[in-house]
Amino acid sequence: MKRMLLVLACMLAMCTTAVRAKNARVADRARMAYANSVSTFAQAGESSVGAADNRPFQQVVKRYFLDGGPGFMGVVLVCLILGLAIVIERIIFLNIADTNTNRLTAEVEDALSSGGVAQAKEVAYNTSGPVASIYYQGLERLADGQPLQEVEKAIVSYGSVQVGQLEKNISWVSLFIALAPMLGFMGTVIGMIQAFDAIQAVGDISPTLVAGGIKVALLTTVFGLIVAIILQVFYNYIISKVDGVVNKMEDASILLVDMLYKYKN
Repeated sequence: MKRMLLVLACMLAMCTTAVRAKNARVADRARMAYANSVSTFAQAGESSVGAADNRPFQQVVKRYFLDGGPGFMGVVLVCLILGLAIVIERIIFLNIADTNTNRLTAEVEDALSSGGVAQAKEVAYNTSGPVASIYYQGLERLADGQPLQEVEKAIVSYGSVQVGQLEKNISWVSLFIALAPMLGFMGTVIGMIQAFDAIQAVGDISPTLVAGGIKVALLTTVFGLIVAIILQVFYNYIISKVDGVVNKMEDASILLVDMLYKYKN
């Protein structure tokens, strides 16, 4: 009886040892397979990154644009083109409008003291910019014999008109800034819906199906945000430029009124 128990114990120990050895071999094989898969994935990622880096920038942008869907990406691109067109037009206009106010004021004052209102009007007429236009309108009212109070009101009113000209079409840029990311987010929602529709049609969650919809969603969002950021930078520049010109107009209007009071007295 004791011998049988000893034999059974030995057999049990041998089976346990064999099972442990087998489990160890399986675990080693699993670790080796996981390491090989990670290495393969890393090599594939490096090769894909290297291939992406070797492609020209415009080809990469074109591929991402087509992957994001020409529908929403095209609308966002239209927002960028129209916004940049308005931005370029406003920057050119504001640079032309930003004249040397101090020099113009000195020239008008010298002409007014030496040649009268007619010569001062000629100096303002031959100078471009909103400040020169305000000077011309004020001198024109003075030449017509209007009182200085009416001349001052005319200067203020025409200054408001010039401010409106400076701010023309800027609201469209702010619209495109708000519209571009909204369209990108809409493309995101539609991309997610397409991903879930594909999962529902197949009946199984496949990484390829999910990745395709998520990629479309992320590309539209990124492109919309990039457009909004670009236009926002130019929008802030234009606003600061307009504020600078308006401040010069206000200072010049005050100097013109003081100049006209001195001339009349």
